[in-house]
Amino acid sequence: MNTAPETPGPALAAPSLVHPVAPGSELLESAAATLRMLAEPTRLHLLWQLAHGPRTVTELVEATGAARTVVSQHLAKLRLSGLVDSRKEGRHVIYSVPDGHLNRLVTEIVNHTDHRLTGEPVHD
Repeated sequence: MNTAPETPGPALAAPSLVHPVAPGSELLESAAATLRMLAEPTRLHLLWQLAHGPRTVTELVEATGAARTVVSQHLAKLRLSGLVDSRKEGRHVIYSVPDGHLNRLVTEIVNHTDHRLTGEPVHD
């Protein structure tokens, strides 16, 4: 039996919201491309829906009120850009967001805009 006193390990720090290294031009261009994909209201709405869990095209059509062809076209763009994943389950294709960063980004931009529109005070 080990009788040595336990020494606490390093404290688990909360993840920093600041990127640890100054971004280079390639990273900034890639980030801008992601933001351009988010800059279209229907795509942003689809991502907001998917941030709350995987959905089928039918569920996304019902949630957004957009035509099925419009939803399918936007999902194809999001899939090609790597912002959504898809998998088959029987006759259905299930879409999801594979990245927690993107989920948080979409949620935060919607919350930020809500605060600006409603006049709710800003906060951390």
